[in-house]
Amino acid sequence: MRNRFVETLEKIARRDKRVVLLTGDLGFTVFESFQRKFPQRFFNFGVTEDAMISAAVGLARSGKIPLVYSIAPFITLRPFEQIRNDICMHNANVKIVGVGAGLAYASAGPSHHVLEDVAVLRTLPNMTIVCPADPLETAHALPAIIKHNGPLYLRLGKSGEPTITKTKQFKIGKATLLKTLGDVILISYGPILAEVVSAAQILEKRKIKSAVVNMSTIKPLDVNLLQKLFRTARAVFTIEEHSIIGGLGSTVAEYLAESNVHIPFKRLGIDDMFSFKIGSHALLRQYHLLDASNIAQTIMSHLRSYESA
Repeated sequence: MRNRFVETLEKIARRDKRVVLLTGDLGFTVFESFQRKFPQRFFNFGVTEDAMISAAVGLARSGKIPLVYSIAPFITLRPFEQIRNDICMHNANVKIVGVGAGLAYASAGPSHHVLEDVAVLRTLPNMTIVCPADPLETAHALPAIIKHNGPLYLRLGKSGEPTITKTKQFKIGKATLLKTLGDVILISYGPILAEVVSAAQILEKRKIKSAVVNMSTIKPLDVNLLQKLFRTARAVFTIEEHSIIGGLGSTVAEYLAESNVHIPFKRLGIDDMFSFKIGSHALLRQYHLLDASNIAQTIMSHLRSYESA
């Protein structure tokens, strides 16, 4: 995803001289081409994320469109005060780009995991949160993100994500259906969607039909689509590579509660814990029951419990 992000950003930067890229001592073997082509629009701030955020606000106030790039926990949690007070309080047109979302930096340990970013950032006024599922959706989302005026967080995977989306149109605030026929609603976002699609295929073999929703914008939530789906829903599941606290699951739960909609509902994600398991990304997903097989098993178990209640 990060490679497609940089390739697409270069194309946009050729057409729009307002685009500038700031990085926190990251992007080696990734940004050399951008730096070579646009040396006056590339800034490496080193390990000073808080200063980088504040500088980006200054660039935005000067008419530029700054994109601030780093590993997701370092660009969202470390400079949170500057994101709140400098970017969001002033409604500055700054795009925060976090790479390696969820457990993607698996072998680096919990300091490099980011399981709280959506929860933290969605509390901020003026902040929009976009989470593409794959490289193709990243490429289609980036032009819309550049056109969007205001604070925005782009949550990216790392590398090697399979392409599961097909649509060439991306609209901020609009979800899409990757699988349409089914009364069991599976809502997810980001690279974990590939596991969810595979889980839906497992369910179908067990004669459980599901609809898979790509909620690529977490804030604002596409409540119009949810309203339509929930009218005939048998059960609703949210699946995310994020803490079950404060993320998509909490967002949908809030909507269900305030809309007085009574549907069996379950959040799947990382429990209230740090992940000290070391290994590959696939291993950590399996450990946290977020691989396709475990997702399907969890859904089937809960469906049985709902039906026997």
